[in-house]
Amino acid sequence: MKRILEVVLELGIPEEFFIPYGWYVGKVKWNYYKEIQNNPSGKLILVSAMNPTPYGEGKTTTTIGLGDAIRRLSYRSFVCIREPSMGPVFGIKGGAVGGGKAKVVPEDIINLHFTGDIHAVTSAHNLLSALIDNHIYHGNELSIDVRQIFWKRCLDMNDRQLRFIVSGLGGRANGIPREDGFDITAASEVMAIISLSRNISELKERLGNIVIGINKNGMPVLCKDIGAQGSMSVVLKDAISPNLVQTLEGTPAFVHGGPFANIAHGANSLIATEMALKLSDYVITEAGFGVDLGAEKFFNIKCRLGNIKPSAVVIVVSVRALKFHGGIKKDLEGENIEAIKKGLPNLLHHVDVIRDVFKLPVVVALNRFPKDSEREIEYVLSELRDRNIRVAISEVYEKGGLGGIQLAQEVIKAIEEDKNEFSYLYDLNESYKDKIDKICKRVYGAREVIFSESAKEDLKRIESWGFVNLPVCMAKTQYSLSDNPKLLGRPEDFVINVQGVKISGGAGFLVVYTGNIMTMPGLPKVPSAYNMDLDENGNIIGLL
Repeated sequence: MKRILEVVLELGIPEEFFIPYGWYVGKVKWNYYKEIQNNPSGKLILVSAMNPTPYGEGKTTTTIGLGDAIRRLSYRSFVCIREPSMGPVFGIKGGAVGGGKAKVVPEDIINLHFTGDIHAVTSAHNLLSALIDNHIYHGNELSIDVRQIFWKRCLDMNDRQLRFIVSGLGGRANGIPREDGFDITAASEVMAIISLSRNISELKERLGNIVIGINKNGMPVLCKDIGAQGSMSVVLKDAISPNLVQTLEGTPAFVHGGPFANIAHGANSLIATEMALKLSDYVITEAGFGVDLGAEKFFNIKCRLGNIKPSAVVIVVSVRALKFHGGIKKDLEGENIEAIKKGLPNLLHHVDVIRDVFKLPVVVALNRFPKDSEREIEYVLSELRDRNIRVAISEVYEKGGLGGIQLAQEVIKAIEEDKNEFSYLYDLNESYKDKIDKICKRVYGAREVIFSESAKEDLKRIESWGFVNLPVCMAKTQYSLSDNPKLLGRPEDFVINVQGVKISGGAGFLVVYTGNIMTMPGLPKVPSAYNMDLDENGNIIGLL
């Protein structure tokens, strides 16, 4: 690894705008963007995927490897990804720094405490929780209905025991007894706010607009009614600044922000992306899960807010993912052309959404695994090329940037040669039902959208509170285009069931629930934590 100050020097960032966190990690101050806002902007490449499988398709690895490959072609490239949450690190998913020879480093620091951003989000979130209960204890001047407090507590750890709790027990001196619970920090609205705020003023305004609950008259109570936004912003003063690291090949990388891809927009911070665009020729970033969840929100929420026009989209696919969507759950390593054929419509649907709905150039990255047969690889390549779909093999896990040269060349050709008429799916002044209908029918391919009575009441109440003309953030399973995780492939004639709607007033979007979305994960029977340890020299072992 290069010393981080060397990376800063190569980028031309003045030292007064940089905060070092040791030899290999640092932060670029949020207000540096003012200094470079008139620089020409680079090209933004979004890496997405088909509907993911439990085995992982290598989206983050592809994102990092593509950044290295473009840099090998003598362009200035920049990688922008989300910060890992410690919950999944100690659970089953592991870290989120890429894999093989396509990683951001130092991986142990990034995967664990990093620069303390997630701790800061946890503390700011729980500060608001404490101030709410303190307000109630000291007379409840705002007449908050203790049965309708939306704001839970949070923790950056998988702990199912904390999903539903009763707090304030032990007598009057210990608070007012009420039902409560914990979310994982990545699911906190504060995390979404950090990822969408570009300066301190925006940060405080968004924090102030968090809806913490309802008063006894049925009206919303906001964070600014409690008076918490100022102290919360103090806790978050450094967390708003992007974290700068590097890839194994020395490509600069911002690893900043980590909102959930289900109940939030699932992308790295807006300020990091905007800053990177002013410092490079090509910025490679990713959005959570597949096109249906990640890319749709990236376009309609993040790009809209930042007035960003993407230049191309890469859809990551693997042979084993195609087999899985073709109905094969076991023996994914055995050659099976028929299963690939059955699973291909899932990929083709995602390609069509990017090309026909959002009108962007698209390239399929076929992430090659060691057990893939030549016949399987050639079948996928020929099927896509016969449909005039750009495709390239990616071998960045095994070969680093060198294994992504073909993909990088294809992506640059798509940007230079293919039509780009990027447009949002809906206008903000459309009704919420129309926005939801467009997402479900045009992006997911649903036949119909059915709203439960409680969802209709939620919408009516939120609009009566004055929350109108906001983008929509769909909370749906990532494993299927439908709201049923068992409907794999390209389901047809299905219905999306909207079960509830909530307002994220600070983040600035409506969250629409189509199923039971877990905001506090649990640990598996044998969590990854059991495999981790320190050796006698203090080195971490077993961290994936």
